[in-house]
Amino acid sequence: MGEWLRFEVLGPVRAWRGDAEIELGSPQQRATLAILLLQAGTPASPDQLIAAIWGGVAPRAAVGVVRSYVSRLRRVLDPGHPAAVIESVGGGYALRAEGLDLTEFQRQLGAAREARRAGDAPAAATALRTALSLWHGTPLAGVNGDYAEFERTRLEQLRLTAIEDLAAADIESGRHVEAAAELAEVIAEQPLRERPRELLMLALYRSGRQADALAVFGQVQRLLADELGLYPGPDLREMQRRILASDPALAGPPAPTQAATSSHNPTQLPPDVPDFVGRDEPRSRMADALAPSGASVPVVGVEGLAGVGKTTLAVHVGHAVAANFPDGQLFVDLGAAGEPLAELLRGIGVPDTGLPESFSERVALWRTLTTGRRLLVVLDDARDAEQVRPLLPGVGGSAVVITARQRLYGLAYAHWLKLGGLGEDDSVALLERLIGVDRVRPELADIRELVRRAAGLPQVLQALGARIASRPGWSIAEAKQRLGRPDPGSPVLPPECAAIERPYASAMEQLSPAQARAFRLLSVADGPDISLAAASAVLDLPLGDTAALLESLMDAHLLEPGGLDRYCYHEPLQMFARSRAFADDGPEASQAALTRFVRYYDAEEGRLRVGT
Repeated sequence: MGEWLRFEVLGPVRAWRGDAEIELGSPQQRATLAILLLQAGTPASPDQLIAAIWGGVAPRAAVGVVRSYVSRLRRVLDPGHPAAVIESVGGGYALRAEGLDLTEFQRQLGAAREARRAGDAPAAATALRTALSLWHGTPLAGVNGDYAEFERTRLEQLRLTAIEDLAAADIESGRHVEAAAELAEVIAEQPLRERPRELLMLALYRSGRQADALAVFGQVQRLLADELGLYPGPDLREMQRRILASDPALAGPPAPTQAATSSHNPTQLPPDVPDFVGRDEPRSRMADALAPSGASVPVVGVEGLAGVGKTTLAVHVGHAVAANFPDGQLFVDLGAAGEPLAELLRGIGVPDTGLPESFSERVALWRTLTTGRRLLVVLDDARDAEQVRPLLPGVGGSAVVITARQRLYGLAYAHWLKLGGLGEDDSVALLERLIGVDRVRPELADIRELVRRAAGLPQVLQALGARIASRPGWSIAEAKQRLGRPDPGSPVLPPECAAIERPYASAMEQLSPAQARAFRLLSVADGPDISLAAASAVLDLPLGDTAALLESLMDAHLLEPGGLDRYCYHEPLQMFARSRAFADDGPEASQAALTRFVRYYDAEEGRLRVGT
């Protein structure tokens, strides 16, 4: 069985026979399989299965229902030999699955432990990366109940610990930048967890960034005091003390010298997204445009709305073409980097002691050391051309990918792609991966309506998919009714709304006051789109000023063209803008804008009647 059946629980519960996915039936039947898989071959009695599936609210004929679930699972897993897959043992049931992702995850964790005992940090890091690559989202997604929630929490803790252990192994291997990137994921998910902060302090200190390492302690000290009224634990305090004392024992492997930079091949790309779907045309265009050139540096820019998936696409394509850049791949988040040029130089092996003091000398050193090398440089979340231009590497084989919320002007020979939402079929495919084919396909019409309302925006689909996966009892029709932004003034904002709107809030912070006001108030007007003249009335501004504002919002991808001198929102953006209008401008200003809109159309209708 292990040779041809494989199972996943580190994400939605799924099963395959060869390359064909198996339909596992109802959520309760899927839960039965998940419980048997988690038992790792130990028999589970009917009472244990009943308690795990239903808790204290089991149906009257629960024993018979469980037998029915097991019988159906036997037939779909191995139609030829049903009893060989799920065995009856001592009145219970046992499934001995060799092809289980959790088993392989635990095996790789064991390999990492053995490597650590042998003092082989790079081998430990390799095993941990392999283990973490097996994850495909929230574990046991689609399975409900207290038992599943307990196991979900346990598995998530194993994943977080594995990421921390990977960062520790990378630090011991001298890969401090990679370790910091790995730790950022845990810190974002678990801001009160202390071990990742301790490791981040060590990674920064070994990178020659003592002040930044101590700043991490200050941040977590304030956070713990504000949230819990606590002081950092003894391990964090000891790390701070040792950094302040410049403890020689904190020193890691010797930093590479400048002469060694030619053999320092960075691999800084974040992990690829396992649920990546679609984008076939932009992927192909980017890969073609990034072909190394001897006489120039190919530059590909990806522009689009905040949260539309620019970084995800850049990373995905970066992994796809990495073999063309054997000297390494560099990744810099320009929205978060303090000194991106210094980060790039460190990335190719220049120690802090080798960094020139003046900016112009650093630019010259960067160009000198990268000329003739085949490096892929990803510059994420760029603000303007002036920020990017000094970061372009020397000629002779390197290429650059830029992501930006709007096109950067002034970069010669850059090929720009505008990234929009996913197509309808790709959006459906993404939801199938997030919540399971068996829930999507029976209600395909409702799913398609849901993705149309989401405008194909990946972060919207991800948030909705995660929400639906957490509620296996919902039909898609029910999910459509339940999901959506509550009216202004609601006491609770659902978590999926916060996830959807976080990038939009960030984008709005970058607008001028006049742009932000226009973005908010135009949303109160009903209708699929709005004309320039109507927008002028809503904003109570001259036509020329209104046109300039609306065009600038289109440049930022916060509005879309709706025809000649007409503009429209994607529905998720309009809901967000309307909520901010009530919160920031106030109900009276919002109502006044709506009144001006109605009066404008009343006047337009009057003119049309007179004309006829």
